[in-house]
Amino acid sequence: MIPLEQAVGETVDAYRTCEFVTLARDGTPIAWPTATLRRDDGTFLVTTSLGFAQKALNVRRDGRVAMLFSDPTGSGLDAPQEVFMPGIAVCPEQIVTSPSGDEAYWSMLFDRQPDSRRYVDRPARWLMDWYYLRLKITISPTEVRTRAPLTAPPGDRGDAAGRTSSLPGAGILAGFPTAVLGARDAHGAPLLMRTRTVARPDGFLVEPAADCDVVPGPATLLVHRHDDRLADLYNALVRGELRQSDDGDWLLVPHRVIELSGDGSPRGQVRLLRTVRRTTKAYLRGRGLPRPRVDWQALKTLAAVPASQAAAET
Repeated sequence: MIPLEQAVGETVDAYRTCEFVTLARDGTPIAWPTATLRRDDGTFLVTTSLGFAQKALNVRRDGRVAMLFSDPTGSGLDAPQEVFMPGIAVCPEQIVTSPSGDEAYWSMLFDRQPDSRRYVDRPARWLMDWYYLRLKITISPTEVRTRAPLTAPPGDRGDAAGRTSSLPGAGILAGFPTAVLGARDAHGAPLLMRTRTVARPDGFLVEPAADCDVVPGPATLLVHRHDDRLADLYNALVRGELRQSDDGDWLLVPHRVIELSGDGSPRGQVRLLRTVRRTTKAYLRGRGLPRPRVDWQALKTLAAVPASQAAAET
């Protein structure tokens, strides 16, 4: 376990989300934004619903993970340093349906994402019960690296070439000044770093961080956004292969695009809801488990308590 300096810890605590990467079965580093809580013992808690259980399944197969705190939206910090932490994660089989024992985590979520308080009331309970069938992932950092924030130059409107490129994901990446590159080191461990992207005819030009010894192989580019209240969510992942040219340039050749949050349209939201409910049922059916009952009263009680008061009581 690597202890955090006080200033770094305060910075990490202020970030509303972090990019969390796990390794897919084929070794591809898969990163998605998530909320995390730093515990007193130095570990970090991440949870995922059964509807998005893949990160938990990845951890159970290969515990090498990493976190990158690089999007300060809603943190109240002005151009804070980025924090990269590789680590080892574990994820028990137990399905958690109550905030008991993790009140600080759920209080943090209710505080940072006020709209989620509505999910514990009827009729939202019927639609959102899958959201509260959770798997807990505990991360033990093995290293801490800080980086200067990667910001777009004044007036930068993104990658103009990407708006007309036919590469998979080009139009999406062109709408963001930077993306998070997920790659691997020589030992196969996942790495994360912010980079600008430029569309070339055969792929996206990227710039690995100076403190990361990346190697060619499966890689991804993640873009995501949220507002100060963790609403207006959008995230997309471009999967591909990272290659290095003879002159040293790094290029991610895209293969496919995953928009986990849907395209933002009402129809897309309905499709997403159907997908996560179907995925939840499949997870339980595949393990021969009955659908657990959510402790709605405990969640409702906690949702009504201000975060500062809940933290003082735990």
